[in-house]
Amino acid sequence: MGECVSLAPGDRSAHARDEGTPLTWVPGAVVYARSEGDVLETLAVARDWRVPVTPWGAGTSLEGAALPVPGAISLDLGGMDGVGEPDLLGFTVTVGPGVRRVALNRRLRPHGLFFPVDPGADASLGGMAATNASGTTTVRYGGMRENVAALRVALADGRVLTLGNAARKSSSGYALKQLFLGSEGTLGVITALTLRLHPLPPATASVQLAFRDVEGAVAASVTLRGLGLTPERLEFVDAATVAAVNRHRARRDPEAPTLWVEVAGRDRADLDAQLALLREAASLHGGALVGAARTPEAQTELWAARHGVYDALRAAWPGHATRIGDVCVPLSALAGTVALAQELLEQYGLTAPLVGHVGDGNLHLLMHAPPDDADAWTRIDQVLHALAAHAVAVGGTCTGEHGVGLRKRAYLRSEHGDALDVMREVKAMLDPLNLLNPGKVVGDPALLPAFPVSDHGAADGTAADWRPDVPARP
Repeated sequence: MGECVSLAPGDRSAHARDEGTPLTWVPGAVVYARSEGDVLETLAVARDWRVPVTPWGAGTSLEGAALPVPGAISLDLGGMDGVGEPDLLGFTVTVGPGVRRVALNRRLRPHGLFFPVDPGADASLGGMAATNASGTTTVRYGGMRENVAALRVALADGRVLTLGNAARKSSSGYALKQLFLGSEGTLGVITALTLRLHPLPPATASVQLAFRDVEGAVAASVTLRGLGLTPERLEFVDAATVAAVNRHRARRDPEAPTLWVEVAGRDRADLDAQLALLREAASLHGGALVGAARTPEAQTELWAARHGVYDALRAAWPGHATRIGDVCVPLSALAGTVALAQELLEQYGLTAPLVGHVGDGNLHLLMHAPPDDADAWTRIDQVLHALAAHAVAVGGTCTGEHGVGLRKRAYLRSEHGDALDVMREVKAMLDPLNLLNPGKVVGDPALLPAFPVSDHGAADGTAADWRPDVPARP
């Protein structure tokens, strides 16, 4: 396996940061796994030498889940990118954890199938499973937990488990597969996934519905669900976001709070009926249809603009660092949560575009400020803390889709209560040496001061002397 191991500074630096945190934690080595055997051999070395291991997919984590412990092993699974033959009758396919979402759907399209989970980023499927990713299509198809039929997972002790199966349902045994989906590499390393596929819709259409205010757009999103519509996608962007996308992509969309919606139907008549309901829901709340796309090319452009929101917003504030807030609330609490977000921004003197998968009650605030403006980042932390605490208090969650990683650990006690203790017991049982992505998810922030909750401007982690609390090598 020696040819899979790199100590080169360039390789180590490439695995020292993710997309969402300013921290730089350089691993001591990068292992480029090409097979399950490489993963098992890496874990054996980790056990022998008491070296932590953090799995790495595409590095698109936003909460620090993929950051390695400084000096430890970054286990890059990108080379495990095999794709099996799709089961055209059972609507499944088995893939390696390094397969990217976009590449998989290119291979599936000639078969008339697609994998629906779409977080926007071209993430790896293993990373998406590890964080229970979701995105724009969750309102119709669910997230990774609903779309992974089976997993192979390598445990810290060298065992490999096959969890789940390709059957459409099962009453057999404990649902251990669900335990690993969303565990962010803290319980085991995913080495293969069997995914549920869906037929490509025979006809689709996408529209933009503009509103006078944010409240109207949010209310319309709830109304259209009440009318019996289950859209393929249901997205909200505020006026500032539309303006940024217009500048970044040379578009001319009305700069107003907007719902972007995609519907699927059997034929054109079915689509027309659904579009009529969309217009009705919008008009009830002061909205109107301002754009429509029916051809594949036009729809691709429209949704490329939506997926380009993050890049457009970063371009809108050159030189600023960014941080995305991610909470999810029950639909009954959605309007109040949006109003609270607006009040908090005004109270703390901040601007932050609001974007949401509103069909799921999932909201994002793109916070931004100069990287050295300590006062602004303190206020940003206060806004995001208040929003996360509110989401938990109204029966929601501190993270809808970005995962816990480092930042959201502080909210797990209030969200899960005594269940957090059970989670930590499960972690200790499956990883008694605390070698698998230590400090993440259920790690106690009070006991791990090297991992700050508020991390902006934190020191480079290359010189950190933190080590996981594990027994010394015998």
